Order: sequence, then C-alpha cells, then structure tokens
Amino acid sequence: MTGRVNEGPIQAYDGPPDYRKVGRHGVFPEMSHDEIERLNVLAQLNRHLSTRVIPGVKQAYETRVLPAFEKANGRAPEDRHEVRKALLKDPAYQTWSALRRLTMEQRQQAGRWTTLRQAEELAAKAAALNAGRDRLELDPALPIPRYVSAVDHHCMPGSYHVERFEGDVSGGANYDHGGFATTGGLLGRFSDGGGQAVVRWVQRRLPDFKPRRILDIGATVGHSALPIAQAFPDAEVVAIDVGGPMLRYAAARAASLGVENIRFVQADGADLSRFESESFDWVQTTMFLHELSLASMKAIFAESRRVLAPGGVVLHVEQPQYAPTMPLFEQAMRDWDAFYNNEPFWSTLHEIDLDARMVEAGFKAEELIHDGVTAVVDREVFPDAADDDSEDYGRKAAWRVIGARKSQ
Repeated sequence: MTGRVNEGPIQAYDGPPDYRKVGRHGVFPEMSHDEIERLNVLAQLNRHLSTRVIPGVKQAYETRVLPAFEKANGRAPEDRHEVRKALLKDPAYQTWSALRRLTMEQRQQAGRWTTLRQAEELAAKAAALNAGRDRLELDPALPIPRYVSAVDHHCMPGSYHVERFEGDVSGGANYDHGGFATTGGLLGRFSDGGGQAVVRWVQRRLPDFKPRRILDIGATVGHSALPIAQAFPDAEVVAIDVGGPMLRYAAARAASLGVENIRFVQADGADLSRFESESFDWVQTTMFLHELSLASMKAIFAESRRVLAPGGVVLHVEQPQYAPTMPLFEQAMRDWDAFYNNEPFWSTLHEIDLDARMVEAGFKAEELIHDGVTAVVDREVFPDAADDDSEDYGRKAAWRVIGARKSQ
C-alpha cells in the first residue's frame, strides 16, 4: 500500500484568484489577513455553487422534480413560476438556495466589518482626494426613489444611499472591495470588466464613433464609467447616481486612479432636466435596469432619448431576457434574485419586451441594437467569462446589450 487515497491525475485549478490580486487605489479599504481570507472563502464557495452544486440541482429537476410535476398534473410546467414552486420542494434546490443566500449575507457582513471599522479614515482620505477638484456635485435634497429607499439591494444594508455621518463613503467602499466575493474575480482586478466590455464593443462595432459627451446612469462607484472615460480621453463623462456616499467614494477613486475627464453628479436618471436636450452623444447603463421599477425605467428610457444627440448611442447592458427559447428551468433559476436577493424588479424586467419599451420612448424599431458582451479582464491573473462554461444564473459576467442609435 502506498497510503495515497487517489492515484489519479491532479485536477488543474479553475477557481478564483487570490484576493491579494485585486487592484488597490488611494481610497481602497485596508484589510487584515483574516478579512482577506473571509472574502477568499466566499469567492470559493460561490464558485463551488456554480460549478458543482448547480449541475446537481439541474439533475434533480430533470430526474425528480419534473417527473413528479408531470405525474401530479398530467402535463409539463407552463411557466417559470410553476417550475420555481416545484423546485422549492426539492432538497437539492433548497440547499443551493440557502447557501447562495448565506454567501450574500456573509459577503455584506464581511465587507461592512472591514469598512465600518475604518469609516472615518476612509472619509478623510476621500475628502483629501476630492478637495480642490470640480469633479463631484452632491445634492442632499435629492428625493431618493422608493425603488432604492425601500430595499436593501442584494442584502446590502442601507442600499446605495444611506449616509451614516457627514462625508461618509463606507457604502461605496463596501460595494467596491467586496464584489470580488460574489463574482469570483470575473470582473477583473478593478471590478471594471463590464465597462471594459462596453468599450471593446463600441470600438469594434462603431470604430468611427467619437463621442464628445457621455452620460453614465446608475454609476455607483464608477466601475463601468471609468474605463469609458479612459478609453475616450477627449470626451467629457458625466456619471450620475442617487447615492451620495457612492459618488463621494467614486470621485475619490477616480482621482486616485488619475482619471480626470469624469464628473460625478447626484441625480435621478428618471429626471434629467438639468441637462439640455440632445446634449450627450452616448448614454450608458450597466447592470442597472434590474434595480429600477417599471415607472422609473419608462422615465429613464424617455429621458435618455431626449438628451441623446442625433447620431448618438444609448446602450443598456443587462442579464439575458426570458425569451421563449430560454428553458423554463433556467428562467426559474435566474428568478432567484427576485425572491431571495432583494431584487424585486428582477423578474419583471427580464420578462417584459424591452424593444417595445424603447420604441415607446421614441426610438424607431430600425434604430434598435442587440448584441452580447462578456467582461474583459487581465487573463494572466483573472478568469475570462468568455472562456468559462459554468453558469451561475445571474452572476456570470456575460450580458446582453439592448440599445439604439438615434437617427441623424
């Protein structure tokens, strides 16, 4: 006997990179060894759920849940809601769902522990970086939309807007440094893989496009807006959000990273009256629509078209819609965020006809754009979503683009 349990070949590592590979900047939270390892564990657990547990849930659906449903009802499920309710009774789905919710709650607790213990120091760093620069415009009187104020989105206490003391940036710091645990590094060193993907799409599909003014709606801490500003240094980028602490952090982050052609403005995308009509060449949202409401999305679509100049482009990047070609099992799995991750608009957004909503906002059908993008990252360090055949139903950094190019 050799004493070895497994004589087979060692499987190549395909998990997330170590958190220590994450990019730092001047307002990034300081982290202890234990704080880093908490996020490493959560990133590994999320990867395990997507690559090892979800396939088991699918097998349980095909071999247990679906046959039981068909036997009890004399027919196949008619929609994702029937599939989800049937899955709720199965231990495989229950286990996956409970563990996934646990990762979201623990990710927030880990991130908040790190940021709140140094909240005053982070605020002071942000204030120093923002001092003397005309790159931040806050409006303390801005009404916070109910779709933000009523929900702790993805288990994030205080959502995007709560300010715990004057000058607070802890919400932004938590959002910035903890996202690695959820994505497992699929958004890259600076969590900007979505913005990089949009830039690559524009450069490839619209090579002669030279925007002079760009509006990013729902910017949070600038993960998607900064790559756009860096790729188009001659353009003025305006990044808006309703969350003051997020924008305060975002402006300091941009200053630390040396990005000067971007301004962060506290504003609601449903009311862009501060901006003149036809004053932007490009309007962008990235993984933002699913956190709205139907009324706010309708207003944002209309306002986006109003401020868009002739020949300009509006692009919305989101997870895939629930098309008739998408299996009901996948739709039900993707709906998890609506029921268990504090994303109440998720299910509605992904079932509605976005083309019709864009036309309702004033775009012509022939102006509409449809395509797909995947996160662009440093492949030597971070996994590339385009090469990843796993599916996490809402977490994978592979998205659909719906947009329009306004006629001249």
